[in-house]
Amino acid sequence: MSPSPHRRPTARRRLALAGVATVVAAGLGAVPLIVTAGAAAPAGLAHGALPAGDGWAASGAGTTGGRAADASRVFTVSTRAALAKALTAGPAGAPRIIRVKGMIDANTDDSGTPLTCSDHAAGTGYSLDAYLRAYDPSSWGRAKLPAGPQENARGAAQARQAARMVFTVPARTTVIGVPGTGAGITGGSLVVKNADNVIIRNLLLTDVRDCFPQWDPTDGSTGNWNSAYDAVSLRGATHVWVDHNSFSDSPHHDAASPSHFGRKYQVHDGALDITNASDLVTVGYNTFDNHDKTMLIGSSDKDTKLRVTLHHNVFRGVVQRAPLARVGRIHLYDNLYDTAERAGYAHSYSLNSRAGAQVVAENNHWRLSPDRKVSQLLDGDGTGAVAGRGDLVDGKPADPVAAYNAANPGKKIKTSVSWKPTLSAGLEPAAGLPAKLAAKAGAGVLTESGSTSAPAPSAPAPVRARTGPS
Repeated sequence: MSPSPHRRPTARRRLALAGVATVVAAGLGAVPLIVTAGAAAPAGLAHGALPAGDGWAASGAGTTGGRAADASRVFTVSTRAALAKALTAGPAGAPRIIRVKGMIDANTDDSGTPLTCSDHAAGTGYSLDAYLRAYDPSSWGRAKLPAGPQENARGAAQARQAARMVFTVPARTTVIGVPGTGAGITGGSLVVKNADNVIIRNLLLTDVRDCFPQWDPTDGSTGNWNSAYDAVSLRGATHVWVDHNSFSDSPHHDAASPSHFGRKYQVHDGALDITNASDLVTVGYNTFDNHDKTMLIGSSDKDTKLRVTLHHNVFRGVVQRAPLARVGRIHLYDNLYDTAERAGYAHSYSLNSRAGAQVVAENNHWRLSPDRKVSQLLDGDGTGAVAGRGDLVDGKPADPVAAYNAANPGKKIKTSVSWKPTLSAGLEPAAGLPAKLAAKAGAGVLTESGSTSAPAPSAPAPVRARTGPS
């Protein structure tokens, strides 16, 4: 739950076998995992590794993910059950490549039947109506967290949903979408926890909804509904490359959610959160569309490490946290921001530097909607720093830090940092970003060779109908 407020390429491995591996999990039956090899294996993409100098994740030995996987550990999956088994198949720590083919619905049972929120809650005793009656601030008050039978039932229902839609990604793993298949995961959360050397590429990651948000009357002056899942969550993770993915709440946007106790019933949390002393992370060429709390770097003001590079990403219809940075050393370059409201998501700020974060922001490009000001692009608590240069607003040189400080003299953002980026592959002037990133950012533009082809979708959505959660 989120609070409000460099590289050495190895020789390309040739695969010599092809076959089908069946992995059996206790009590779950057999699910075929297609192992691709030889001429059928897209060695240029699935066996790709982070290029030299490409951000913090290129530090040291770099980030190779599952590149060293042999033929028996290259899986092609197209169902939730197959994805779950591929992530746990074989010895722990051995490299693996998981090729996602088509769109996987995470809220399904083992036969692929969609599951609704009611299915997850069945047998737990939870109902939203009962929960609202139990914790109405007029009777429960606003000084303590919910406790008792309905909160216990909510927790049990949430745990049942998590068992279906949370996927733990182990060390030395590549999870990658197969080009040309609309590859991705809807309603699922990829969690990289205390694991090193992970690659996540070329995936549509949509509609990660928590069926059972918790009411917290102590969160802020009026309380808040808090949900539990991010599309991608890095917790104590190191050497992670997140590349050419498309994140979105589509097709279930926040505007359609009701309000309870005077607050929006928030079923989405982060798109990509980097917390709990995660370190050496590169996030490049992704698109973030139609989302509120987009990217949190640092789980608290006492977090540690958090060396993260964000470059050539596109943020559209994003309310806030693009990113919200605490504590760490963040390099933010060549990103494109569009502040126009989309699907009910109205811009609040783009970058928030707080809790002593040291951000170097250079050559970023903002498209400013008529309702927003340059001074509203940043936020902070008076302890964070942003060393900016080369940024543009609507194609013209601008200084968002100076504009923010002039408007907020009581909590100025510091303008100097104690470190200098050296891993800045692809750093370029901001003027050409709108045209370039329209064709090269997001899922669906990578080919088997690893080059880019067609433009990315501007509003990714699941490729097949689904009924839950609801």
